[in-house]
Amino acid sequence: MSFQQGLSGLNTSSTNLDVIGNNIANVNTVGFKQSQAQFTDVFANSLSGSGSSQVGIGAKVATIAQTFSQGNITQTNNPLDIAINGQGFFRMSDGGAISYSRDGQFRADGNGFITNSRGLNLTGYMADASGNIIASGPTNLKLSTSDLAPKPTSSYAVGVNLDSRLDLPAVATFDATNPQSYNKTTSGTVVDSLGNSHQFALFFQKTAANTWNTFATIDGKVDAAGLPIGVTLGGAASQALQFDSTGAIDPAATPFTVSIDLATINPTLGATSPLDFTLDLTSSTQFGSDFGVNALTQDGYAPGRLAGFSTTADGIIQGNYTNGQTKTIGQIVLANFFNPQGLAPAGDGRWEETADSGQPVVGTPKSGTLGALQSSAVEDANVDLTHELVKMITAQRMYQANAKTIETQDTVLQTLVNL
Repeated sequence: MSFQQGLSGLNTSSTNLDVIGNNIANVNTVGFKQSQAQFTDVFANSLSGSGSSQVGIGAKVATIAQTFSQGNITQTNNPLDIAINGQGFFRMSDGGAISYSRDGQFRADGNGFITNSRGLNLTGYMADASGNIIASGPTNLKLSTSDLAPKPTSSYAVGVNLDSRLDLPAVATFDATNPQSYNKTTSGTVVDSLGNSHQFALFFQKTAANTWNTFATIDGKVDAAGLPIGVTLGGAASQALQFDSTGAIDPAATPFTVSIDLATINPTLGATSPLDFTLDLTSSTQFGSDFGVNALTQDGYAPGRLAGFSTTADGIIQGNYTNGQTKTIGQIVLANFFNPQGLAPAGDGRWEETADSGQPVVGTPKSGTLGALQSSAVEDANVDLTHELVKMITAQRMYQANAKTIETQDTVLQTLVNL
């Protein structure tokens, strides 16, 4: 009598129950991929070869294969929670030892590096001071905590409509302190090299039909006669604007350079002087309608501190600063394998490269076969709990059936002993 078949069945059924139990235990583990026990039959070797009537000696576990199907994506409130939608793995570094994970629960450590709960570093490409990605090789991603340097204004664009119905001012000589010497005014902000904001005011004075003079002041500084101090428009105290009979501005009159002598405005300021920028009035018009400012933009900004960040679908990490600006900090990379099932599980939601998996193909999200990223979200385990519970019932019945074969073999053997 042989108990081999029943014993092997008990072993394989026990292993199957272990695999199913592990799947169920990790149903709430982020990025977990379910496993499946795969079995094969066993035959004994004989000198005479295997005959057609040879009886097998049971079963064994051929392998425990993982299923790398997509898990559901759940939204979170943490901007550093990142889910992969599609193929690929996060590339994690443990002091240079590389492993791969689908668990996108990240955080920033005390030095600003993006890490997981075990302190492994998320890798990718860092950006230079201008926000350009340096794709020379993956490195540990770090959130810069330094202030964003100010950018002085280099371009100022304003579009206004000057009312063609207005009369010439009652006072012909411009005086910024006398509203009767000009028709309309508007103002905005310009930024110097140290990030200081300055009030830049434009004054429009009608001089003839379709002809206007433009004056400007900075921080309201004028002399005793009300003339601007430290500001020139196109190299002169004022700039003439000419419109045609359709209300369109003469393109030869705009844009022009504004030069501000900051040393004259405030000798103790210390910013680069003069502050030169281009003033563009191209979109201005002269129609028979009320004065209005249709557009006003300038490209300078004050210094700012990192207030938050977000991750785009292609892995770009953008910092959001207190001055309203955004800047690229880095880009997350993903890795994919020709045979993901060849990866060796290393625990803590990680896998390691093996000869069976092949070499990793590293690239940016949404490139090649790599999936897209979703910020403030995590990928749930791909375990179907209902399916696993049904499988557990089946595995339990198979265990009981194999135990029954051993019991039957024992009964038969006991009968022979009693003869």
